[in-house]
Formats: sequence, structure tokens, C-alpha cells
Amino acid sequence: MSKFERCVIATRESPLAMWQALHIQSVLRKTYPEAEVDLLGMTTRGDQILDRTLSKVGGKGLFVKELEVAMREGRADLAVHSLKDVPMELPEDFELVAVTEREDPRDAFVSPKYASLDEMPAGAVVGTASLRRELMVRINYPHLDVRPIRGNVGTRLRKLDEGEYDALVMASAGLKRLELSERIRSIIPAEKSLPSPGQGALGVEIRKGDKVLEESLAFLNDPHTRACCTAERAVSRALGGSCQVPLAAYAVVEGEEMWLRALVGNHHTGECVRAEARGSWTDPEALAATVLEDLRRQGAEKILADVLGRQD
Repeated sequence: MSKFERCVIATRESPLAMWQALHIQSVLRKTYPEAEVDLLGMTTRGDQILDRTLSKVGGKGLFVKELEVAMREGRADLAVHSLKDVPMELPEDFELVAVTEREDPRDAFVSPKYASLDEMPAGAVVGTASLRRELMVRINYPHLDVRPIRGNVGTRLRKLDEGEYDALVMASAGLKRLELSERIRSIIPAEKSLPSPGQGALGVEIRKGDKVLEESLAFLNDPHTRACCTAERAVSRALGGSCQVPLAAYAVVEGEEMWLRALVGNHHTGECVRAEARGSWTDPEALAATVLEDLRRQGAEKILADVLGRQD
């Protein structure tokens, strides 16, 4: 293998994206002290369009495309993403070389007024950037008023503090990485709010065929996290998963066994179907197929067709 001597990491310039890129930069510099590891900061369309929900302007891929262009043009060699923001189908000239060990994948309840969703009175306003989280609130707390919110973590917290919302539901991983754990009033258990595929994990993307990077970055990959995220993303991919559909999938490894749970629903009505299965963690695709069969048997595809037919 050729020696790993230099790489440029493409990253969005939001505080959380920069944290992720700086984290990988630090690990690479520690592992390869002779190598030069630089950052290329960029602003993506997903960061620029803040007056509409992601589901209405092209989905989470808006956070990824410009970074891939930089890699295609040779201005960058790799990109670091929140895996939950990575489209289920990558362009054929790119690959995920590593999925890092997972941070807490659960959702967090953030509020200056209330300690938990259970305490919120009828009509209280909950903000979320996710149709999946909106569905969760609709299922468990139909008396609450769920409204969309866009912007990076700091922007959303500012809107909360200014009184536009009574509470937010956010990813606990992002808050913890930005050292904002004190803003978390409570962690919402997975049983009540099943996480998004890949939530809490980082994905490292490179140009396919770059053998030097492929071998040099392999140590970043966490086998258990990758297997879990492979199962989760397989469920989402098969059901057309994107930010336009309320879909959750979450796997954990227990010994030699993987436990995969999934849910799809209609965030307008609160209707949903759930499925789960257990099997070998070394065959995540097979486990995903079992869960998918159960979801389809219960009418998951009709529910999602209804959601996609009503984009309002």
C-alpha cells in the first residue's frame, strides 16, 4: 500500500459538522503523525434553505451533494457525515469506508419550561425538524401542537429560548458532541421514540477505488455499529426511506445476536405499524429482510404511499 501522506476532509461549516470533521481530523493526526490532514469548509444548500422543511426542498441529500462535488473535483478526499443524513443510495463513484462507534442514538427532550413530554399541557408547542419525531409525538402525545423547525443546533435552541416553542425534540448525540448536555431535560427511551437509521453514528465517505484511503481509514470502522446501521439502512432503503417519510429503524447487538426494531407511519394521522426480529449480527441484511416482510404484511407500503401522496 502507498503511504498515507495527505488528505483533505470536506465538511459543512455548521458547528456540529465541524465538530465531526475536527474529531476525525484529530484521530487521523494521532494515528498518522507524519501525515497532513486539512479541512475544506463548505456551506451546502441544506444549510442555506431554512424557510422550508427538508422534505419539501430535496431531502437530506442537500447536506451531502456539494461535499461529493468537492471530492469529484479533487478539492477534497473524504467527507464526514452524520450517518442519518446520508442518502440510502450513494452515487456509484462513492463508498462509505467507515462507520464509527455510535454516540447515544436516542432522542432528547429540550425545554426551559417542562421536564418531559409527559408534563406538557394540551396545546403546548413542540418543535422538530423530523417527520419521524413528529409521528412519535402524534402517536404518544396527540394533545400537543407539533411544528417544524429548521436551522443548526444553536439556531433551534435560540428559537426555543425566544419563546417560539415550548420544547424541542432533538438528537441527543448532537447536543452531547457540542457539550450542550445540560440542555437535555430528559432522554426519550427508544420504546417511545425509535431512532432514525444511523442516528448517533458518523459515516466517512470516499471516492470508490481510492485504495490508499480505503486501507488507511479502515481502523475508524466499528464492526457492531456498522452492522446495526447496515440493517437499519436496509429497511429504510427498501421502503424508499428519506426525510419525506416517517420511518424509524434501530438495531443493537447483544452478544452474538442483533435485535432490530422498525416503525413506519403517517405523521398526519398517527397511524403506524411496527416490527422487530432477532438474529445473527453478522447477517444484518437477512434480519432486515425479516423485519421488512412483517412491515409489508401489516400494510407499511400503503401507509407510506398515503404520506407521499399528501405532501403538505
